[in-house]
Amino acid sequence: MNSHLIGVKRLVAAVFLPCACAALPHPPAAASDYPSKPVRVVVPFPPGGINDLLARLLGARLSERTGQQFVIDNRAGANTIVGTDLTAKSPPDGYTIMIVPGGHAINPSVYRQLPYDTLKDFRGVTFIGHSPYVLAVHPGLRVKNVGELIEIAKRKPDQISFSSSGIGNITHLAAELMNDIAGTRLVHVPYKGTGQLIADLMGGSVPVSIISFSSGRNYVKSGKIVVLGVTTAKRNPVMPELPTLAESGLAGYEVSGWYAFLAPAGTPVSVVDKLNAAIKAVLAMPDIREKVVDQGVDITEMTPTGLDAHIRSEVTKWRRLVARLGISEEWNAKGQ
Repeated sequence: MNSHLIGVKRLVAAVFLPCACAALPHPPAAASDYPSKPVRVVVPFPPGGINDLLARLLGARLSERTGQQFVIDNRAGANTIVGTDLTAKSPPDGYTIMIVPGGHAINPSVYRQLPYDTLKDFRGVTFIGHSPYVLAVHPGLRVKNVGELIEIAKRKPDQISFSSSGIGNITHLAAELMNDIAGTRLVHVPYKGTGQLIADLMGGSVPVSIISFSSGRNYVKSGKIVVLGVTTAKRNPVMPELPTLAESGLAGYEVSGWYAFLAPAGTPVSVVDKLNAAIKAVLAMPDIREKVVDQGVDITEMTPTGLDAHIRSEVTKWRRLVARLGISEEWNAKGQ
């Protein structure tokens, strides 16, 4: 009888133990083996624009440095939500990362039900740096500075439109903050991305916009737009002749953009640290650093945990502003 029971126990162990072991989660690959296959870099915007440019610039050098391809995957839509959700739901193994702009910290305040949690579903990888936006207008408005734009906007309430890359986008809030401080009523026209926005700004159909520093700098040379100032608290050394909006009559105005790489929450710390070191090394390359700074980006070093703390701080800051301005995802549909 005892021998029979022993036999049964052995049979049960032989059948079920391998299954149980197979069900256990496999340990992540050691950081020393990372990356052993291509890494996907999600850009939650269409091709073109500063986020795409930075991702491609850094991705190319990361490919050279690691021996594995860093493949750019443009997933535009819903004010970065499409690409961000894709990243949040990707395996946390280091083979999907995402570049995000400062607007990443705005969406939790604007959208009631995001398909991901901005603070819980991501892990900071590398902070790239801060960058200003610029206030740009079509030459047809015949304004040379912020004061003249405010003056004409007050004379024509609800008659002059401004564009943004989407409702609740940082460019939208930056312009609404200008409306709030100046007491103007520029009308919001949201776009999906920057391509058509720039075309309509240059064409004059939507004559005012707050756009990325790099876009403003590139197109102002053509004479098709006029840049009136930068949104940051200080002038940018790349174009020091441009005044800040605060010194141009909008006292207290300040909006800073920033760019960073994130990974899905749960990505091993060892892999995050290796990615962080590789990206920082690329940013330190003289030719890469020159190109990034030339886009108006002030390269700033942060640890991954420091980046997580920065995002938490930004979420809090924008939540206060969005609540004060009364902006929500339905806001534009109400004719505001």
